[in-house]
Amino acid sequence: MTDIIGLDSLGSDTTKNNKLWERSLGEFLALAVQNDPDQIFVEITGHRITYRKFQEIVLQAAGMFQSLGVGQGDRVCLFLTNCPEFLYCWFGLSLIGAITVPINTAYKRDETAYILNNAEAIVLVAHRTLLEVAEEAAQLAPSIQHLLSVDSPVGAGGAGAGGASASSADAHNDNEPGDQVSDWADFAESMSQAAPIAEIPAISPLDISMLVYTSGTTGNPKGVQVTHQMYVAAGQGFVHWTQASSDDRFFTCLPYFHANAQYYSTMGAMAAGATLVVADRFSASRFWDQVREAGATVVNFIGMMMPVLAKQDESPTDRYNPARLFYGSPAFSPEFLSAFQERFGINIIVGFGMTETCFGTIERLGQERRPKSSGLPREYPHPAFTNEIRIVDENGGPVSAGTPGEITLRNPVTMLGYWRNEKQTSLALRDGWLFTGDLGWLDDDGFLYFVDRKKDVIRRRGENISSQEVEDVIKRHPSVLDCAVLAVPSELGEDEVKAYISPRPGGLIKPEEIVLWCAEHLAYFKVPRYIEVREEFPRTPSLRVRKDILRQEREDLIEGCFDLEAAGIRLR
Repeated sequence: MTDIIGLDSLGSDTTKNNKLWERSLGEFLALAVQNDPDQIFVEITGHRITYRKFQEIVLQAAGMFQSLGVGQGDRVCLFLTNCPEFLYCWFGLSLIGAITVPINTAYKRDETAYILNNAEAIVLVAHRTLLEVAEEAAQLAPSIQHLLSVDSPVGAGGAGAGGASASSADAHNDNEPGDQVSDWADFAESMSQAAPIAEIPAISPLDISMLVYTSGTTGNPKGVQVTHQMYVAAGQGFVHWTQASSDDRFFTCLPYFHANAQYYSTMGAMAAGATLVVADRFSASRFWDQVREAGATVVNFIGMMMPVLAKQDESPTDRYNPARLFYGSPAFSPEFLSAFQERFGINIIVGFGMTETCFGTIERLGQERRPKSSGLPREYPHPAFTNEIRIVDENGGPVSAGTPGEITLRNPVTMLGYWRNEKQTSLALRDGWLFTGDLGWLDDDGFLYFVDRKKDVIRRRGENISSQEVEDVIKRHPSVLDCAVLAVPSELGEDEVKAYISPRPGGLIKPEEIVLWCAEHLAYFKVPRYIEVREEFPRTPSLRVRKDILRQEREDLIEGCFDLEAAGIRLR
């Protein structure tokens, strides 16, 4: 039987709480430490940190934030690369009931400032490589009171080792946009001066642990309110689905500002009492060497990674890797999956999931694969936990097997809602069901088949992109009259971004200028790869652009378009 923290190894604890996912992160960490304090929990940026040492540093981080005046419900933004400080902050803030708000490290000033202001964060922690953008954004966020700069990772020997220091900074609530912010303090120094938290307050499993911002149909991203028990259940569930144990070594190269690395890699490793190895980012050329060096047995992926890896030149060492299992999405063709498994000698299970709930669907180990299916509803190893999936029509009524409709989910670990966005929350959460905005169908046995996105969201390089956000930026260009942005097929199995642009009367659109304009104002992954200049758009009677007609104008939507990659433009 798989050893899952809180379920098997500490079964005596069940008398305290029959619903074993209903725990705070602090309680769950304590169970993991109790189970095997000297086991390595995480290997990251050259440091190996045991469960015991991790807890010690987390207690110190909690004390540091408390000394800055951070309390229950306060928001702290993390503008950090994959570094140990992200984990210290996340778990340290969880101990005092504060809310972590990660920010995509590709964001520019305005994107970052939106998150700071929407969350009304009082502290911003930023990596030194991101300080220029962070400082510009902080000038636009009057709620920020403290600025902490992370220079280098805190060493495994404890807080303050290795030069990572923290610091408190004077409040700059009176700053107006344009004021110079120069209050950055060093994270490691603040940690070294802080005393561990003396008393841990009572934290409910239903308290918010993190706001994870994700893009939708509107221009600005929405903050998904992720609770403590969502993280705990995600970890316990992942161990169950992957049959993981403390002997496994989890590996991720996905960014920590994404829910995937949080839900499954970090919490999965902790639930298994296993070791997590974290890389800085995905690199196709380095990936398999990283897997071998990590001794990784369980690897998480996102859609574009596998096609990119499959396109690499074959090597005699392809099958010589320790990985036993790849987990991720989407559902590729059976031919592609079989070829990938054969070439690299690994098993693959795919699933359907989203930030709004850590329980979607998943293939089951040892079960025959159904072509293009994302599996069955994910199970939790406790009878009190139920996870249901239903396909509904436009009126919210259930449809019969084989009929496409909107995918809806119901389980105990669905988000509380979107942060300060009642309108979008009411659309997503109805009568206990999460309306995903994705289209799919179920077969007679309950297997899910994803069809398409109902929402006008572009999925590129593992990121959700709002077409409206990109359109708003392009429309600000002085030569642009109007534009429409939509997804077009990618050779990587996801989407590419295409912009249709009409010029102002007498104006001239130079695609290269549009690309550079977008790159100044948007994260690199949002910049359109393809640009088509046209004088007119098909429109509705209310003058909205008919994107459905644009999609159907011709079979090949990128033929004859400007292509930034073909033009040799590099944004990173």
